Amino acid sequence: MPSKDTVIITPYRDGPLLVRGSVDLTWPDGSAVERRRSPVALCRCGKSKLRPLCDGTHKLIGFRAPGAGA
Repeated sequence: MPSKDTVIITPYRDGPLLVRGSVDLTWPDGSAVERRRSPVALCRCGKSKLRPLCDGTHKLIGFRAPGAGA
């Protein structure tokens, strides 16, 4: 069983990266990205209106992640 300080990142097939654990997300200027949920789903398709967070748009646009099993 992972410790409470462990961060686990799981790429969902053709979907977001699910981040479990305590992480700080920041914008390039250093300001915090507001987190409303835990775990956090990070967008991989680049089309989310909530970037860097996932809003489910990948399903609507038929996003396919590169690589096998990604």
